[in-house]
Amino acid sequence: MTDNIETDVVIIGAGPVGLFAVFELGLLDIKCHLIDILPKIGGQCAELYPEKPIYDIPGFPMVTGQGLVDNLMAQIEPFHPSFHLNEMVESVEPLGTPEAPLFRVKTDAGTTFTCKALIIAAGGGSFLPKKPPIDNIEAYEGTGVFYAVRHMHMFKDKKVLIVGGGDSALDWTVNLQPLAKRLTLLHRRDVFRAAPHTVEKMRSLVAASEMDLHLGQVVELKGEAPLLESVVIRRDDNTTFEVECDVMLPFFGLTMKLGPIADWGLNLRENLIPVDTEKFETSVPGIFAIGDINTYPGKLKLILSGFHEGALAAQKVHRYVYPEKKLLFQYTTSSSSLQKKLGVAA
Repeated sequence: MTDNIETDVVIIGAGPVGLFAVFELGLLDIKCHLIDILPKIGGQCAELYPEKPIYDIPGFPMVTGQGLVDNLMAQIEPFHPSFHLNEMVESVEPLGTPEAPLFRVKTDAGTTFTCKALIIAAGGGSFLPKKPPIDNIEAYEGTGVFYAVRHMHMFKDKKVLIVGGGDSALDWTVNLQPLAKRLTLLHRRDVFRAAPHTVEKMRSLVAASEMDLHLGQVVELKGEAPLLESVVIRRDDNTTFEVECDVMLPFFGLTMKLGPIADWGLNLRENLIPVDTEKFETSVPGIFAIGDINTYPGKLKLILSGFHEGALAAQKVHRYVYPEKKLLFQYTTSSSSLQKKLGVAA
């Protein structure tokens, strides 16, 4: 059965930036539905980095990815947003005019939305981990091979092999080392692309014999699938050796798949969506792009930048949703009407 839903705004992407857009829209009495291809709320923060610390969110000296998502969910609870998870937007059909936009949005689950504005907060599209070119690696995935750390306790007292030389590999090396029975880091060369202090911490652990560091590439997985027992590593001189491990975590980065967004008639630039910096609207009136999916001069791919973009986009969305209603900017600290919406005493 196909659902037909009428709402003010559809937000594509339920990561932190999409969630904060709910808050900004809610303050303006704008109702919204969120669609996300992932099975859970929170985007990359919840799916890939739930326990990774984030240090540049104003007001939080440190917050984990999942902690940030939990706080945002509590913040938007008064506005009762609706979530449609495990769904991907397949088509966006303009029905209105540039002055009075209207869109029909369809997902691969058969859900149809009619809305006056569309906010794309889909990060960089759909992200998939880059997999190492190892035969039969799929047989070990989810048991012996993981591409993300969702719960650190899963690796307690395990022999862990981390493969990679970037921030994710080094961050998890330092964070998982105290939990693991033995942790080994493998990289092709003795040069790392991670934060210098993290590299220094890793090297100090190696110097203290609290973990191992090897140079080379994994060429074979051993063990009766799906249980991993060891990996075969090849050095630059083509000699090989084995490292025992229960778990391998390859951090080779992510591959971005823009997906159906590429077919929505937007002017794309290197798989990103150009927007203005006044209201973060795309080349199609009524369609906005906030967060990592957009591009403009001076763009910084930071969560806090996405928050700012969502706040300004909401102001223009209000004009489409309430064309006859003048928008008066109000501070939440001084407006009793806004405080009532948030469920707090004025």
